[in-house]
Amino acid sequence: MPKNTSYHEKLIKDLKNPLEAAAYIEVVLEEGDPKMLSKALKNVIEAHGGIDRLSAQVKELYNKLDQVLSDKGEIEFYSLNSLLDTLGLHLAVIVKP
Repeated sequence: MPKNTSYHEKLIKDLKNPLEAAAYIEVVLEEGDPKMLSKALKNVIEAHGGIDRLSAQVKELYNKLDQVLSDKGEIEFYSLNSLLDTLGLHLAVIVKP
């Protein structure tokens, strides 16, 4: 990576690729940190033109999710992960066909 390209710039460029974005979110989900999930979603949104490019309905959904992740996200997130793990499942992110 050239010295004049920041990590964030490279990340945002890479996240424009849906496969890269899906893999990035997958890794963050595996880490189980709701604050990192919130940041990762913000990065993917930035890679796709930013929050202003989203419809009003999607912005509202994103804002609600971001609020949940920041307020009580750790409890909710770990509860969901624990439940899925017990059922032999895990969250996955795939690219839509």
